[in-house]
Amino acid sequence: MAFSRNDALSYLQRAHDQNRLAHAYLISGPAGSGKRALASDLAEAVNGADGIFLAEPESKSRKIVIEQIRDLEHTLQMRAADGRRKVAIISEADRLQPQAANAFLKTLEEPPKDSLLLLLSALPEALPDTILSRCIAIPLSPNGDRVSAVEENNLVELLNASMTAHGSAVQRAYRLARGLQVLLAGIRENIQEQNEAALKQEEMRYKNTTDGSWLDERADHYKALGESLYLQRRARLIEIIFAWWSDVLRAKTGGARVELPAARKQTAALAQKLSTTEILRRIRRIEQLRDHLGRNIQEALAIEIAFLSVFDF
Repeated sequence: MAFSRNDALSYLQRAHDQNRLAHAYLISGPAGSGKRALASDLAEAVNGADGIFLAEPESKSRKIVIEQIRDLEHTLQMRAADGRRKVAIISEADRLQPQAANAFLKTLEEPPKDSLLLLLSALPEALPDTILSRCIAIPLSPNGDRVSAVEENNLVELLNASMTAHGSAVQRAYRLARGLQVLLAGIRENIQEQNEAALKQEEMRYKNTTDGSWLDERADHYKALGESLYLQRRARLIEIIFAWWSDVLRAKTGGARVELPAARKQTAALAQKLSTTEILRRIRRIEQLRDHLGRNIQEALAIEIAFLSVFDF
């Protein structure tokens, strides 16, 4: 399950805010996926611009040598300023020399207090299992972009279909709310299945290279990861609804740009049916729904109440 850079930063920032940030992450992805930018953003979030150590291939052989790892260890042993974390970024971590990898493994096994280790690699398969198993994997998608989710297209289809659905306005609103809840349930199930498969794969691969406490820590990680991914994907669906109504407003006011070309016909038709004031009222209601969900108000109830006032046409 690959992240966009923004989604990965959101997940890591959330972990930091909840004091659940792990001590080591492996950020992987092809060239252009934003590995170093993500590491820099996270480092700045946890300690500003101070206390960041960078190790990258510098020798003639383009390897990270043991002297660099010793310098890293020395830096991490120093006391952090103002209680902030000390951050070490190991770029092209797959270029660690064997001696350097062994030395770094000891740092992973006994990380200095208040330290954060960020390994970057386009070829994580080249790293020893003993190192891989002690890092939380953060794979990034190519070019930092995410693949358009199927559920987003499905939501646009539901919104478009609401224009011609039979029944009263209340019935249409409830059906649309139910359709969104079905999509959300599918998202949660999909994330859970992927995380369970990933955890099982890690358990089979690394069970002989780590101690028993590793599995509990990994299970906690995937639980937190699953909730973070779910909230991100739910937020994107709410943004689709916001974009749909924004296109209605643009059609009403003569704007040429549309965010959802697949809904151009439907949003233009609704623009003819509603006044600008009515459209703006619905947009503000979607903004309120976004705020309510962000404050953990009961999801299904918040959606149903909002949809009754947003889709009453």
